[in-house]
Amino acid sequence: MFPPRNRLLIYVILFSLCLTLISVRSFGQTTMTSVPQLLTDPFLQLPSQNSVRVVWFTEFAGTKHSVTYGEDLQQTVSASTTKLRRTREDQNSRVGNQTKNGQVYQQPVQRPIWRHEAEVTGLTPGVRVNYRVTSVREDGESISSNIFTLAPTPKPGTAQKILLTSDHQLKPMTSANLQKVVETVGRVDAVWFAGDLANVPDRASEWFDDNRGGAFFPGLQGRANYQMEHNGVKVTYKGGEIIQHAPMFTCIGNHEVMGRYARTGSLDDEFNDTFPRAAAQRLYSGKSLIDNSFNTITYEEIFTLPQSQPGGKKYYAVSFGDVRLVVLYITNMWRKPNISNEYQGRYQEAAKDLNNPENWGYGQLIYEPIAKGSTQYNWLEKELNSSEFQQAKYKVVMFHHPPHTLGDNIVPAYTDPVQIIERDDAGNIQALRYEYPKDADYIIRDVMPLLEAAKVQLVFYGHSHLWNRFVSSRGMHFLETSNVGNSYGAAWGERKREVPTGYREEYTALGDPNGLEPVVPTISPLLGEDGKPAPYIASNDITVFSIFDTGTGQVSSYFFDTRKPDADVVKFDEFKLQ
Repeated sequence: MFPPRNRLLIYVILFSLCLTLISVRSFGQTTMTSVPQLLTDPFLQLPSQNSVRVVWFTEFAGTKHSVTYGEDLQQTVSASTTKLRRTREDQNSRVGNQTKNGQVYQQPVQRPIWRHEAEVTGLTPGVRVNYRVTSVREDGESISSNIFTLAPTPKPGTAQKILLTSDHQLKPMTSANLQKVVETVGRVDAVWFAGDLANVPDRASEWFDDNRGGAFFPGLQGRANYQMEHNGVKVTYKGGEIIQHAPMFTCIGNHEVMGRYARTGSLDDEFNDTFPRAAAQRLYSGKSLIDNSFNTITYEEIFTLPQSQPGGKKYYAVSFGDVRLVVLYITNMWRKPNISNEYQGRYQEAAKDLNNPENWGYGQLIYEPIAKGSTQYNWLEKELNSSEFQQAKYKVVMFHHPPHTLGDNIVPAYTDPVQIIERDDAGNIQALRYEYPKDADYIIRDVMPLLEAAKVQLVFYGHSHLWNRFVSSRGMHFLETSNVGNSYGAAWGERKREVPTGYREEYTALGDPNGLEPVVPTISPLLGEDGKPAPYIASNDITVFSIFDTGTGQVSSYFFDTRKPDADVVKFDEFKLQ
């Protein structure tokens, strides 16, 4: 027996433990957890001249949600609450104790998540203010975040450091990348995100709490827990505390788009099941067009963004200090590049589905028209002629699909697929393929002339999971900085893209299909297999991030070799916007 004094101490410890550990029912399983937490830290959205929005998420509706702010947190503003409509988990989710074997879920299941948003007003440009969010549960328990800082839109002439990033998608190097951003440049003032935030946008855990430790919000909030291993050495990366202090402006990539709703047995299959609006109107007359084609519902419900009159959150323009940022909805459905008729791909339909149009993929369909004369094109033309755009010191355009790249995803041309059906003498379909005429590339043919004429200095994009950049003959810069893992290399040297032969178009296997030469990094380029400086970084070990300093006009790119955890971050390229 323990002495009475020791027994009393043990009883106190056990009683405290019982109060701290609570058995909760979570995602269909019973687990032990500590005091309930917010699902995310707060993050900043839609700053104005004297205000900014604060957003956070919980897994309970709660009775009261608020932001306290000011030097002593003496001011309070209440938040509005909405429930996300389509966040779900399925057999491929990595959430709670579920592994890739899917022990908990056998099919898509709704996951209730609530979003809270408050507008903090009366702010002064250039002055940072402390803030904290608090949510009260139905049982009266109050949960608060740590204290962070916020500020409104900066005035012109105020130097800002802006993180340029893209294609996180829970990729292996994302957490390391974001951690090194903060360690290298400190607090940034804004984040520009060129699409592909998660993999499957309706899978809740990819945004909030994927159990591998690399979900979207944890990475950008310094709460990630992603472990990397090289040569037996394990290192855990936490990401960076970034969006609690800095507003984020995003654009739609192909991974923000879900396909036909609840038609398949998994969220992955639903994501891959996007369908043209015109075909949906023919095949599903009288039914929901959105549910039977494609949608960006979860993406639009998660973020509060600037809005344009015709495009809403899908495409917009915003002024931030010395910058006018124009965000476009330029992305299409990614389909497999192989040309075997066994599979549905970007160039053909699967042989087994030739007589079933409901199962066709319709090639790499474009989600939002951008061709000359389209609603988005007309809006862009008007925006480029606006006083806000014309008077900005820096004019930047951001979208997802690359106009120039050494990556694979630029082929074929960005245009509507031309369907070619081959039939036998009896009229039976023998083959169904798609051509993409190069001279009808909407980005190169229609958008680029507008941007050149408007003297845009920088076009920023992602999609190919690498770093490379280009400069047009008129001095417009093109930057793709999306290297956080899952890189397939670059079409340079001996490595060629997979392209079909025997088609009407001759698709480009090497280099930039649209005719620009890549720029070799100006400071410390990596060497290619030939021993010469390489004009790109396409690696699953070396990650890249870029910072735009509006005070100097410099865009600096840095790399970090995750195989060498103790190595320094290296600035390898820099150029200046004139």
